[in-house]
Amino acid sequence: MNTTPLKRNTEPVRMRNYGRIVQDMVALAAKEQDANRRHQMIIYIAQCMRQKNAIWNKEQESGIQRLKEDIYTLSRGALTCDFPEFEPLMQQLMQHPMPVNETRAMMPQKKKKKVI
Repeated sequence: MNTTPLKRNTEPVRMRNYGRIVQDMVALAAKEQDANRRHQMIIYIAQCMRQKNAIWNKEQESGIQRLKEDIYTLSRGALTCDFPEFEPLMQQLMQHPMPVNETRAMMPQKKKKKVI
């Protein structure tokens, strides 16, 4: 019987449904010293996460609590959404359904080749 202890996983948490850019934004916000700027960054990150989650999971929209937990998990406990501006703003955003193909509609359309 092998009694050597297992190595603890020290890799950063990855949530592929949000993408690398969101993960980098969370890391940047965790390093921010100014509280007001950090709060603004957290709100923007939550909006991006909501949009990414709507694209990834079309049947179910993520709630505010899910976004709070994911931000906390991605930042390894460095970021929390317990400041007063977060909850009312996210409630207002959650009332409006997010179009799933919003990003696709903004992209330029390819020109179709003429068939002769």
